[in-house]
Amino acid sequence: MSITGWLTDPANWSGPDGIPTQVLAHLELSAVALAIALVLGVPAGLLIGHTGRGSVLVGGLANALRALPTLGVLMIAVLLITPRITSDLAFTIPSLLVLVLLAVPPILTNTYAGVFAVDAAAVDAARGMGLRRRDILLRVQLPCALPLMLSGIRAAALQIIATATVAAYVSLGGLGRYLIDGLAQNDYAQMAGGALLVAALALVVELVLLGLARLAVSPGLTRRVSPRSPRSLPATPKAPAQ
Repeated sequence: MSITGWLTDPANWSGPDGIPTQVLAHLELSAVALAIALVLGVPAGLLIGHTGRGSVLVGGLANALRALPTLGVLMIAVLLITPRITSDLAFTIPSLLVLVLLAVPPILTNTYAGVFAVDAAAVDAARGMGLRRRDILLRVQLPCALPLMLSGIRAAALQIIATATVAAYVSLGGLGRYLIDGLAQNDYAQMAGGALLVAALALVVELVLLGLARLAVSPGLTRRVSPRSPRSLPATPKAPAQ
């Protein structure tokens, strides 16, 4: 069977093992992992960027987490957790752990870098207006750092979606099932179709996050409004009639 034939086969689009079901399972696992990574990475990045403390630790930690072998960590976590938990959580928790470790570095480093790179003059002006440290962070630094933060979140989301296929190694669902099952059955069409579905899902998520970023970020920060645009210039008063 060709790749097109596999993708267009109605049997692959229905039932508990159908493409819609596996896409939802893939998205569910990815969304939970991204949410956990945001809870861990964003507050730490904001704190480090605002105080300037721990930046060396952030760089070293990010590089160390990126160097971890995904499958190795997954298998070790399964071996450690399985004797203690007998439910499906014995496989879900290790999968989430691997994905969170992969997603935290870009979120943490981009949040820290975005806050740290805010113009010092803007921070000094806010401080001169009497704003507290928390208000400076939330009302000045955070909005200015938002473009870089969202870029890190997009990178983390794409890495999670691409790597969530490893969950199939421990019998979980998701689009990785087509890769693992296709490899076991020597079914090239199924493997290639699964890979194309993962790529398509990543592309759709990227477009959605780009659209959300366009709505969330001020046009002035993204230079969508030129400083010389007629909308940004005051109207020139007309000369009085002679």
